[in-house]
Amino acid sequence: MKLIHTADWQLGKPYGRFEPEVRAALTEARFDAVDAIGRAATVHGAAHVLVAGDVFDTEGPEDRTIVQLISRMERYSCRWWLLPGNHDFARNGGLWDRVRQRAPGNITVLTEPQPEEIETGLWVLPAPLTHRHNLDDPTDLFDTMATPGARLRIGLAHGSIRDFGTQGETKNQIAPDRARRSSLDYLALGDWHGTLKIDARTWYSGTPETDRFQRDEPGHILLVDVDEGREPIVTPIRTGRFQWIRRSWTVNDQAAFDAECDQLLASIDPPATLLELSLAGITNLTDRVAMLGRLENDVGHRVRYLDARAGDLVGRPSEDDLAQLAVEGMLGVAAAKLSARIDAGGPEASVAKRALERLFVEYSREEKA
Repeated sequence: MKLIHTADWQLGKPYGRFEPEVRAALTEARFDAVDAIGRAATVHGAAHVLVAGDVFDTEGPEDRTIVQLISRMERYSCRWWLLPGNHDFARNGGLWDRVRQRAPGNITVLTEPQPEEIETGLWVLPAPLTHRHNLDDPTDLFDTMATPGARLRIGLAHGSIRDFGTQGETKNQIAPDRARRSSLDYLALGDWHGTLKIDARTWYSGTPETDRFQRDEPGHILLVDVDEGREPIVTPIRTGRFQWIRRSWTVNDQAAFDAECDQLLASIDPPATLLELSLAGITNLTDRVAMLGRLENDVGHRVRYLDARAGDLVGRPSEDDLAQLAVEGMLGVAAAKLSARIDAGGPEASVAKRALERLFVEYSREEKA
């Protein structure tokens, strides 16, 4: 039996930190991931898609979000099994009743901790969350769930086997040996947004569309080939469109910076990349201005989104830079005094560095204008 294991779609995520154009692209990509999952199920002959929680970003999404989701899922012949997670937990009269009212027959919402025989001898044991944070292990009930005539027992849950949050966090914690304890052939988990193998029968699928600067890899789903009497064969399949990457470069001249830029741009798909870049180093101000200029006028236009942080890239004017300022009368006098403060050290040196940098940057801008 082949299954698709996925989780953490978080449809309706607002992406409030981004400009409207980027927000719109990221929002649409999450819906497109549902189509990618449906296509993968068709291509690989997976009759069932198990979604291990956090289908939605909140328990109160807009109607349009629900309709968009259903319209994507109903295009495919596979069956979709949706589990409430901590973002979209189950409650009476809430989100999942709204979904049921619109859902066709190939979509089932698992709001009760009751086993479902999805095919003869193939049972899914769901552990839906009824609160955002649960102090007890939501999978404890798997031990006592009766599955008569079971050939395969598949657990479906949302929570942390490892402590991914603050130290001492005990909310939604799942026993690390749950698959063995509850005689599960496979345990499909959600909550951790990267693909992660806990043991041969226990996996996090991660989100199908990456949504934060934590890992370079785009989103994946898992194709699970499970059979009685053997360990499942688990194959990650890429579904994510966007890549969120975080880089820290130490550069001391423009040549080194340009080499880093060229290498990065050659290794990514820029329009599908969100980049968080931190720069550090000591360079002359001319090079610093040129580096920031390339980020603003070249790299920033190529990638989907750029967050450049250059606070640790220290610039100091060279002798040539000061010579340019010296012919400007009072500007030259000011530059010489600031340079002297820097050489003298002490508490004012760092302020003087920033002031001299700002003086040269503004002078350079005026010259270009």
